[in-house]
Amino acid sequence: MSQPDDRGLSLKSWSPRKIEMRDFADKVAPQRNSWIARNRFYYEDHYRYLDFVIPHDASVLDLGCGTGDLLNALKPVKGVGIDLSEVAIEIARKENPDFEFFSGDIEDPTILSAIDGPFDVIVLSDTIGMLEDIAGTLKLLQPLCNPGTRIIVSYYSQLWAPALKIAEFLGLKQKQLPLNWLSAEDIQQLLLLADFDIIKREWRQLIPKRFFGVGTIVNKLFGWLPGIRQLCLRNYIVARPTPSKNKGLPSVSVIIPCRNERGNIEDAVRRMPRFCKEIELLFVEGDSIDGTAQEIDRVIHLFPDWNIRSLQQTGKGKGDAVRQGFTAAQNNVLMILDADLTVSPEALPQFYHAFVAGKGEFINGSRLIYPMDPKAMRFLNLLANRAFSVLFSWLLNQRLTDTLCGTKVLSKRNYEKIAASRTYFGEFDPFGDYDLLFGASKLNLKMAEVPIRYAARTYGETQISRFSDGWLLIRMVFFAWRKMKAF
Repeated sequence: MSQPDDRGLSLKSWSPRKIEMRDFADKVAPQRNSWIARNRFYYEDHYRYLDFVIPHDASVLDLGCGTGDLLNALKPVKGVGIDLSEVAIEIARKENPDFEFFSGDIEDPTILSAIDGPFDVIVLSDTIGMLEDIAGTLKLLQPLCNPGTRIIVSYYSQLWAPALKIAEFLGLKQKQLPLNWLSAEDIQQLLLLADFDIIKREWRQLIPKRFFGVGTIVNKLFGWLPGIRQLCLRNYIVARPTPSKNKGLPSVSVIIPCRNERGNIEDAVRRMPRFCKEIELLFVEGDSIDGTAQEIDRVIHLFPDWNIRSLQQTGKGKGDAVRQGFTAAQNNVLMILDADLTVSPEALPQFYHAFVAGKGEFINGSRLIYPMDPKAMRFLNLLANRAFSVLFSWLLNQRLTDTLCGTKVLSKRNYEKIAASRTYFGEFDPFGDYDLLFGASKLNLKMAEVPIRYAARTYGETQISRFSDGWLLIRMVFFAWRKMKAF
């Protein structure tokens, strides 16, 4: 990393407000760590959430880093901090020797251009309200991004402005200069103007103090609820660089889990469109008793112009079959096609084109937008699917209309990241849908949906039990709440 000019612009070119901010930051920097200790509950929750959404192997740029407390809490493999205050930077360098810190104005292009990027994550924690040209500064971040970079903006809610001023007056909070009070909608618009694509929002800390455990209980039980969460102190916005159209045409592996689906195997291949140059069809057979394994072998010989492979599932359940197939897949993009063909093979080009065009990094099918075959889904199943979609949209902070549609698409690279972090959730999901959705959400992958027309089976019987599997899904809701919200 080259050393940026610690002052950047000359003082003569700085606005009076910026000079005042620099002088104030220098003055309060020596007391910052003591204020963090006094408000440990607030800061620990803040650090905990960022630790949840930022992978431990990421490179992180912290803009407005203060004394380096955030990087110290996250402990990324590469951490760089920039702050206007030279005093704060001196403290940061002394207390956090594993990271690099520079003093300078992040609104100055010469400061940011001297930083060696790109970074996996760029954090603006309580910084955006101090900027004089927010959209312009956000644009300066583009050269420090790669296509997978995530911008994380955290900020106080406008609703808390009076309470925060009272807290300052009472000596409960460190004083600060007047800020640009922005709504979350304002910040999202500014990110869009700077060519960043919004992924999701989060709200935390309905009560920012412990209060003998009351704050913890209220935040976990109520802070995430729709309508109530908008009252939280902390707002988080996750964004990515607006994707350009993929110049290459990636190869695809279509994973087809199958158990007792003998009558659908040939049609799965015969009806498969050639929507890209390289397509691998990978059947994962799960101890069928109807001759499915033998049928797969026959079909492989029947279609020698297709790249078809067969795996014998070693575990149980569709989720296990999907994980085994994804691991064995040889191409760049992974797709799931259920062997019952209720999602037609003819629909897969829509998923592919949405992925290639950058509409999402995780493409999910939706059976609940278009009218479906009258016999495709029982009424109670339909109601349950709609209910779970609403619940999981709240839990994941990305809108999904059908979480249980079997067809999902993501890159092999991103799947490997999900698999590497699976220990956080565990291999609990027999269906495989939520294993992928939870993992994709934790990685902050942009999700998009492709509506499909859901058809009735023409062979075999559904292997889903309405009541036992429904109870399992209810348990998953509580599991997701505990692992993604109540922490």
